[in-house]
Amino acid sequence: RSCEPRLEKLSDGFLICFPPSLQVFPSQDPLDRADFNAVEYINTLFPTEQSLANIDEVVNKIRLKIRRLDDNIRTVVRGQTNVGQDGRQALEEAQKAIQQLFGKIKDIKDKAEKSEQMVKEITRDIKQLDHAKRHLTTSITTLNHLHMLAGGVDSLEAMTRRRQYGEVANLLQGVVNVLEHFNKYMGIPQIRQLSERVKAAQNELGQQILADFEEAFPSQGTKRPGGPSNVLRDACLVANVLDPRIKQEIIKKFIKQHLSEYLVLFQENQDVAWLDKIDRRYAWIKRQLVDYEEKYGRMFPQEWCMTERIAVEFCHVTRTELAKIMRTRAKEIEVKLLLFAIQRTTNFEGLLAKRFSGCTLADGTVKKAEVPLPTTNPFLEDEAGTETDEIVIEKSDTDKPKKPKVPDNPFHGIVSKCFEPHLYVYIESQDKNLGELIDRFVADFKAQGPPKPNVDEGGAVLPSCADLFVYYKKCMVQCSQLSTGEPMIALTTIFQKYLREYAWKILSGNLPKTTSSSGGLTITSLLKEKEGSEVAKFTLEELCLICSILSTAEYCLATTQQLEEKLKEKVDASLVERINLTGEMDTFSIVISNSIQLLVQDLDAACDPALTAMSKMQWQNVEHVGDQSPYVTSVILHIKQNVPIIRDNLASTRKYFTQFCIKFANSFIPKFINHLFKCKPISMVGAEQLLLDTHSLKMVLLDLPSIGSQVVRKAPASYTKIVVKGMTRAEMILKVVMAPHEPPVVFVDNYIKLLSDCSTDTFQKILDMKGLKRSEQSSMLDLFRQRLPAPPSGAENAGSLSLSAPTPEQESSRIRKLEKLIKKRL
Repeated sequence: RSCEPRLEKLSDGFLICFPPSLQVFPSQDPLDRADFNAVEYINTLFPTEQSLANIDEVVNKIRLKIRRLDDNIRTVVRGQTNVGQDGRQALEEAQKAIQQLFGKIKDIKDKAEKSEQMVKEITRDIKQLDHAKRHLTTSITTLNHLHMLAGGVDSLEAMTRRRQYGEVANLLQGVVNVLEHFNKYMGIPQIRQLSERVKAAQNELGQQILADFEEAFPSQGTKRPGGPSNVLRDACLVANVLDPRIKQEIIKKFIKQHLSEYLVLFQENQDVAWLDKIDRRYAWIKRQLVDYEEKYGRMFPQEWCMTERIAVEFCHVTRTELAKIMRTRAKEIEVKLLLFAIQRTTNFEGLLAKRFSGCTLADGTVKKAEVPLPTTNPFLEDEAGTETDEIVIEKSDTDKPKKPKVPDNPFHGIVSKCFEPHLYVYIESQDKNLGELIDRFVADFKAQGPPKPNVDEGGAVLPSCADLFVYYKKCMVQCSQLSTGEPMIALTTIFQKYLREYAWKILSGNLPKTTSSSGGLTITSLLKEKEGSEVAKFTLEELCLICSILSTAEYCLATTQQLEEKLKEKVDASLVERINLTGEMDTFSIVISNSIQLLVQDLDAACDPALTAMSKMQWQNVEHVGDQSPYVTSVILHIKQNVPIIRDNLASTRKYFTQFCIKFANSFIPKFINHLFKCKPISMVGAEQLLLDTHSLKMVLLDLPSIGSQVVRKAPASYTKIVVKGMTRAEMILKVVMAPHEPPVVFVDNYIKLLSDCSTDTFQKILDMKGLKRSEQSSMLDLFRQRLPAPPSGAENAGSLSLSAPTPEQESSRIRKLEKLIKKRL
């Protein structure tokens, strides 16, 4: 109601005030503006004093305007007095109009109902005529079907008695189709009687046809009629319409009669029944199939696939008979005889696959033989003659597209499966052959001796390795053609056995032995003799032999991995998890590690006398710094003698040469630092000479991978990091030794800064190298313990433990203690 105008009483009348939100008609009159201001309006009318002369005229105009507005308002108010009455009158008129409209709608509805009822009455007769027509059409159709059924049943019975199978085949199918229309009328006695007559005629036909076939192909005796009968050919067409059991019985009896001669000729007690004459079985069935095609090919419908059914049944009978005779004469089975029989059988199965589709194998008449899961044959190239005899590992194998799978042979194993229980003979033979092969490898190695050094071509792989894997491949392919089940697992076990024997007898067994000249102790691990003893150095031939064995082990490792993959492809999917050659691959890895360690040990031992000489020098008497010391020259000489030979012989296995360099650095640098601690006391000049020698050794070690090579290669980053870290520590030790120990606080802080080593043992060794007295050392150690940085939270016994990982010196000390303990046990 805030939008309603209000009246305000003035001295000479009333003023109507409208709220600001009320919208009025557009007007240019200032009095109609919502923000009307009387003072501004008056100032507009009388802007100057001179304009006040017309005040009377302006007042008269305003009064005239007010009078007109009052008249307009009065007229509007009077006009609104009758609005309520007019509204009520309009509402009453509207209600009357609605009542009239409702009445008219009701009248229209009544008329529509009457019209509908009239239409129903008109069309009632038409609907009755439609129903009568539909029923009449159905009755006529059913009557015609009934007439056809009755006539067909009579004709069927008559033709059956006369054995007119040609006409019966077409008629019977039609009668059966017509009888389907009467399935809902079986409650009618006459219809039910006709249905029973049809079933009786079908049974009679079935028995009659079986009797005709029994008469034409008697079960007793092998004598057969001269040729097929037209009556029997038509009878087969009738059998297609009858119960499927009739067709199956005909097929079963015919095949049984057709193979009766086979069971007689190849009885278990006959000479031709043994495996050495297995070809005669397959020759016999080939002749019989040709004879069948000539005599009976047109008698049976083509969709019966009788030729394939005869061949399949022959396979089942042959598999049963062969299994029986092999169980009886199991002791007479030899490997060559077994492989001969399997080869001939698989060839026959392949011939069946080319001739037949295998559609009857899924039929209920014969049982489908177990077919191995589809696998990619990794030796398809071998069978086509396009692959070498070796299993070759290439880095790009994973990038190459795989060969498409060969379509499966549906007849695979239908006969040859009977040989699987006797494949142990083949497995035992391969076990024996592989044992003889390993013994031959050992004898040949002893007779021919180690391979001659040939550094130009790199380390050669032992030829026996390739021979072993070629034989493995041959056995695997042959066995996979015989069976993809348990025999493959047994063969895998044999492979594992002789892979281990090859690793230990041929590879590890022929590694040169490191002997000590003082005690003659054979070292096969990381054992080291006490310092100062002379260790025999490997000859050039022995170094080449170690590299050759390492390359062979690397080849065996890679090829064994591929062998495992190929075996998994060959074996059944359910047995894949049982194929695991990880243990054998680990064995070859151990051979590789031992070979690298022998090379490292040889070079390490050659450098020992030079390091011993270094520790025995009187470094406090050195008066001036010269060129590198003689012991450095000796170390460099041994490195230049051994490393180029090892590098050239490991050219084909570059990563293992890198491992050799890393292991040598990890062994030599801690040993050098240990001997460095033994150089005591050291003068300032002596420390400078040692620092120069350390830098020379550092440069040689950094250049170790390419030393003596015409092709300069950058050393691997992992190796460079080890050398820089280790030799820098040696340089820092010497720099601490060179630093003055006065004042002690500066010396201790400088030590902690340079070495970052909080071990009191190392600090004690530094003090010994400086030649300090025990009293001075005691005060230095106390100060060192006070200046140590605070241990991390949760650390215990921080005063006696190092804040960092164990130093190489500590590790080397532990190794020496372990080696001494093992030597005592030995």
